[in-house]
Parts: sequence; structure tokens; C-alpha cells
Amino acid sequence: MQRILLYVLTNIAVMVVVGIICSLFGIGRYTGTNVGQLMVFSLVVGFAGSIISLLMSKTVAKMSMGVKLIEQPASADEAWLVATVRKLADQAGVRMPEVGIYQGAPNAFATGAFKNSALVAVSTGLLQSMDKGEIEAVLGHEMTHVSNGDMVTMALIQGIMNTFVVFLSRVVGSLIDNFLRRNDESSGPGIGYFVTTLVLDVIFGFLAGIVVAWFSRQREFRADAGSARLLGSPAQMIRALENLGGQHADGAGMPKNLAAMGIAGGVSQLFATHPPMAARIAALRGQTQ
Repeated sequence: MQRILLYVLTNIAVMVVVGIICSLFGIGRYTGTNVGQLMVFSLVVGFAGSIISLLMSKTVAKMSMGVKLIEQPASADEAWLVATVRKLADQAGVRMPEVGIYQGAPNAFATGAFKNSALVAVSTGLLQSMDKGEIEAVLGHEMTHVSNGDMVTMALIQGIMNTFVVFLSRVVGSLIDNFLRRNDESSGPGIGYFVTTLVLDVIFGFLAGIVVAWFSRQREFRADAGSARLLGSPAQMIRALENLGGQHADGAGMPKNLAAMGIAGGVSQLFATHPPMAARIAALRGQTQ
């Protein structure tokens, strides 16, 4: 809750500063909008989606990925998986998360609104293609996501970006609409406002996506390093990443929000949620030098 409160207060503070700047430059007068009301609207719209998505993340993950929770281990492998997660949770200082398995290519993910009530799931492909040392490293990576509160952090960063997208697109839309209708006596927004806002929502949304993806990539480096700390050495994490890299794992088949929390991500550049495998391996090898 402290993390959520901090990010919300930070966002409000930034928006207040933006509001003061807009007032000093008379933006409201030029746009014909109430900047204060627009700020409140932007905060509500910007955060509503990301917070709702965060609160529903475990339920959505279970349904969309067909996760089978391990409530009572049905095999020695399932018992080992639960015991390993429990050990890593104790080391990371968080409560035991729910543990599940789903059908799919080699991958794993962690999700949940709160770090003490999270879900960690691994795919059948990962269990079949890795040895226990590599699987433990992957679990350490996911438990680091949980202990760092990365699910909350990414949702709030997305919320902050959404807020600015909504606010800026409507300010610019109002400016352009007023310019196009400078000799028009009718009140209310015109077609210029709606078209401009729609286009800028898309453009600013893409730019915001680049910022969110950058934060996600930095978080992956920290999760890799966290796994190395939990296991006492980066060797197992390096082997796991080399294994995943050799299989060209890219998070295919996972919803976008879950792919961002997986061990393997996309291969695009600016919008990639994960750094290249080679960069992650190099960073881990740098810890041993």
C-alpha cells in the first residue's frame, strides 16, 4: 500500500505542477477548458484501467493461461516445485504465493496486486526443457519480481503515463480546435477537437509505451540479479537464460500484461518488455568479475 500511495501522491504532485504552469501561461484561456477539472478527469481515467487490471491480475492470469494451482502436490516434481517456491519466498521475505502450472512454451510469470498474495506460474514447456537448477533460477527471478513489488510498480507507471496521455491530448486538441474555430460563435468542442484528441491518444500512447517498456527492461535486470543473490551465484540464472535463448522463447501466447512479467519477453527494440538475452547474460557475468 505504501508503494501505491507514493506513486499516486507523486502523480498528483506532478499534475499540480503542470496545472500551475498551465495557469501561469494561461493555457485554460487559450483552450477554453477548465484545467483543474481536466486534471482530475485525466487522473481518474489514467489510473482506473491500470488499477482495475492490477486488482484482477491473478484472476485474469488463471483464466487466460489455464493455470492449474498446486493445492496438494500430485507428484514428486510438483512437491519439489512448491517446496522451492516456499524456500525462495522465505529468503525474499514475502508470504508464500500461490503456485501453478500451465500448458505452453518455456516461460514463467508472477502476478498479483500485492506481494504477499501473489501468483507464480511456470509452463509445462519450461519444466520439460530445464533441469532443476535452471528452474530454481527462474523461480528466483519471479520471486524477486514479487518481493520488489514489480507488478504494482508497472501498473502505476502505466497509470502515470495514461494520465499524461489523456491530459496532453485534450489540451492540444482544445488548442487546435479553438484555432480552427476562431471565427465560430458556437460553443462546445468541434470536430477538430475530437479528431485531434483521437490521433494524439494513439501517438502519445505509443510514446508512453516506449517509456513503460524501458522501465520493464530495467526491472528484468534487477530480477535476474535478485535471483543470483537468492541462489548465491549467477551461474544457474545464466544457464537458464542461455537455455531460453537457445529456444528463442519470446513470450508468445501470453497476454501482454503477463508477458511483461514473464522470464522471456519480446524481441522488438523500443517496445520490448525484456532486454536481449545476451545483454542479460552479460550483466550477470559482470557480477562475477
